[in-house]
Amino acid sequence: MKYLKWLCLVLVILIFAGLIYVGNYFYEYAIIPSEKDFLSPDTAPETAEEKQVEDWYTNDANRNRWHIRSEDGLKLSAIFIPSEEQDGKTAILAHGYMDTAESMAEYAKMYHDMGYNVLVPDARGHGQSQGDYIGFGWHERKDYLQWIDQVLTRQGNDETITLYGVSMGAATVMMVSGESLPANVVSIIEDCGYASVEEELSYQLKDQFDLPAFPLISITSAVTKVRAGYFFGEADVTKQLAKNHLPMVFYSWERR
Repeated sequence: MKYLKWLCLVLVILIFAGLIYVGNYFYEYAIIPSEKDFLSPDTAPETAEEKQVEDWYTNDANRNRWHIRSEDGLKLSAIFIPSEEQDGKTAILAHGYMDTAESMAEYAKMYHDMGYNVLVPDARGHGQSQGDYIGFGWHERKDYLQWIDQVLTRQGNDETITLYGVSMGAATVMMVSGESLPANVVSIIEDCGYASVEEELSYQLKDQFDLPAFPLISITSAVTKVRAGYFFGEADVTKQLAKNHLPMVFYSWERR
């Protein structure tokens, strides 16, 4: 009987250790910023129009670098491109998972051509911004509140602000929508975001590994809480949208 108890205890310890190992593996796979083998590079040849936009966007004469210090002490970076028209409006853009501000040239040019100043932050852990984990929009929402304040500080309290995000950036601006925002923020546009981090990662787990969400998502969520400070369940876009009172445009596509 004593031997059986010890055997059961050893099995429990091994199972627990195995679950912690798996949780940390998937944390490092999805949450730590690093080169991701599962992300397909864009191999399409660059068109002449795209080259023209890229040259405009990367021309240092057209843009400045802004910096802020996040609530948790990270130095965050953004590209700011002032409008020649100075119409008192700024678009703040949010890029996708493992992209950077440099990937948003097309959207920046679109808004700039409409007379907007354009601010394109590097999300924490991306590009020139500090950070050792990805918040999937949850911690980034607080960073964007600071970017909004920075725009008003630099451009004046009469500036109107539009938020636009794609993919993870879309989730970010939707999460921002549930916060207390200044009246200067007049509209939000999300392009192909997700409803919750838990739902998104469950889909990716099934799609990439053919594994069920339970118990792996719960375990990885617990590891993420310890290492990055949030549970996946906290990062729920729908709960934030329920508190939104601003006009919002939604773009989406169907997964196949």
